[in-house]
Amino acid sequence: MTRNETDVLVSGGGVAGLTAAAAFGAAGFRVLVVDPAPPVTDEGAEGADLRTTAFLQPSVAVLQAAGLWGRLLPHAMPLQVMRIVDAGGPVPEPRVVKDFDAADISDQPFGWNLPNWLLRREMVARLAEMPGVEFRPGVGTAGVVAREDAALVRLSDGSQWAARLLVGADGRNSAVRAALGIGARTTRYGQKAVVFAVTHPIPHGNVSTEIHRSGGPFTLVPLPDRDGRPASAVVWMERGPEAERLAALPVPDFEAAMSERSCHLFGPLRLATRRTVWPIISQVAERVTAPHVALVAEAAHVVPPIGAQGLNMSLADLRVLLDLAQTHRDDPGGAAMLAAYARSRHWDVLARVAGIDLLNRASMLAPQPLRDLRAGLLNAMYSLAPVRRTLMKAGLGLR
Repeated sequence: MTRNETDVLVSGGGVAGLTAAAAFGAAGFRVLVVDPAPPVTDEGAEGADLRTTAFLQPSVAVLQAAGLWGRLLPHAMPLQVMRIVDAGGPVPEPRVVKDFDAADISDQPFGWNLPNWLLRREMVARLAEMPGVEFRPGVGTAGVVAREDAALVRLSDGSQWAARLLVGADGRNSAVRAALGIGARTTRYGQKAVVFAVTHPIPHGNVSTEIHRSGGPFTLVPLPDRDGRPASAVVWMERGPEAERLAALPVPDFEAAMSERSCHLFGPLRLATRRTVWPIISQVAERVTAPHVALVAEAAHVVPPIGAQGLNMSLADLRVLLDLAQTHRDDPGGAAMLAAYARSRHWDVLARVAGIDLLNRASMLAPQPLRDLRAGLLNAMYSLAPVRRTLMKAGLGLR
């Protein structure tokens, strides 16, 4: 059978994979991107990803280089303030409120929030106008052999490819990682997230609000107005059985429950989309490289959805990988390049996974004395301006 060749083969057509394809294509590499599931690019369609992604400041440079930012910015909602609310008292009402204002460290917002289904729509449109990039939706990775001269990839359509660099961006159950026998360390919290969008009478004011009580955070992230009403995306994390119960409630009962859980900070919440449920885990791959192969995004690391870290860690992977590939154009995917990639990302990934794990466990606390301790620590730490600015810079990945 004829073996095809390409500079970069991206396995995975999620937000990270599509961004990688556009970025490598814009840099002049020949790119093939595949995904077994065709992208759902309409909010109302079956299987649409109703989650949102907040692109933090450092991620914008990657999107600009990929030719994506101009497409995305008109649909994006700026996030100027990150608000942490502790509502862990006997009744669900705010008792500690701490604001992180981007103006304290930058003249730009912390980030910009967009729905994942819309990201896929705009990214697929960008790839369609790039002559050096081919996207094959409905085609997956069926086998990988990592050799010293190339990664040999067998696709589900029967074609075979030799890639100078194979980018595994195919999620937490990565086919690339499995084919190469790379294990992953997984932490299960017994949590799930109920994800949906709401409207509310009180404007969000470009404030992303994370409310901690027990079971996990209840997070409202600003969206553009919907039908003339302020709107937010919501990620409601709870222990698994409770999340499933909430997701199955009749709409009026669910709206009452989510309004109470939001401490009525935005008035009565009204459900604007269907509800989807996602399992919550942490996961770190045992290694992120093989000859001519690099794992990125959730193929390399998974974290709970706290502090907008997940996809921004993924784009940090891509930023490093793209810079190295451009420096090593004569041998993208070579041993020297991939060793540098692994070194660059290792400690940052481990530190962020550990930090988010700690925050999630603290947010899950149920006993009242432990919730009181959490509130006291939050108040003490976040009241100190130098500590607050340091935490903001660390969250953005700035020095």
